[in-house]
Amino acid sequence: MTVPAVSFEFFPPQNLEGSFRLWDTVQSLAPLGPRFVSVTYGAGGTTRDLTRDAVATLHKSSGLNVAAHLTCVNATRAETLAIADDFAEAGVTDIVALRGDPPKGSGAFVPHPEGFANSVDLIEALAETGKFNIRVGAYPDKHPEAADFKADIDWLKAKIDAGAGEALTQFFFEAETFFRFRDACAAAGIDAPIIPGILPIENWKGARNFARRCGATIPSWVEDAFDKALRDGREDLLATALCTELCSNLIDGGVDKLHFYTLNRPELTRDVCHALGVTPKVQLQNVA
Repeated sequence: MTVPAVSFEFFPPQNLEGSFRLWDTVQSLAPLGPRFVSVTYGAGGTTRDLTRDAVATLHKSSGLNVAAHLTCVNATRAETLAIADDFAEAGVTDIVALRGDPPKGSGAFVPHPEGFANSVDLIEALAETGKFNIRVGAYPDKHPEAADFKADIDWLKAKIDAGAGEALTQFFFEAETFFRFRDACAAAGIDAPIIPGILPIENWKGARNFARRCGATIPSWVEDAFDKALRDGREDLLATALCTELCSNLIDGGVDKLHFYTLNRPELTRDVCHALGVTPKVQLQNVA
């Protein structure tokens, strides 16, 4: 079996305990030699400063290629591009450009009067600077706000045409979901790499709620398997087996890169990577 290249997503710490957890997660996963690691923005841009600080610290102290999430929620064009410039000045030139989710409880996304209208506008502005390697999101299952599956494909093509070089998908539960999406993208003329997003399920209740919010289809057999595993006290064992099988099926179908949503809990992600043959390659640099 082909050993895939991997990347990992983290979220920024919001307190001292979170800082220790993030650093422990980085220490656990950095030796696997990821292509890059990314740091998210909170809904509504609520962690904008935390993301900026975490990205700068990781870039300086870990020796990893760090990608910063950047959204256009609740910010003017000037403010958003100033943050991008801050990243570039810190040596961070990889950006995951997203429209972003509105603040919780605020309803649908509404562009800032002086901000970017959507992710395509943001990508075009970032591309014009010539400073960044831009990644974007993609949706193998229909995005909750999309009219239909084709609309998601068309929107992804617009983002690639605007200057993005790679797409990272939302998580999904069956390899066929990704293959169907990949084929549809190819038929639409999208030739940029599309990397499957993988969510190791540390907590089934949380993952199920997350899937429902983002539109990821939950197969009935997955629901049944976790219901039984929870009764038997085998949730972790099932999660590891299902995630490893999903990744193996993707690799068998020609996938050579995987992007893991770690939720700053490294154990399951590390175990799955080891099962796929992704073993320690490097040692984490000491904090500067």
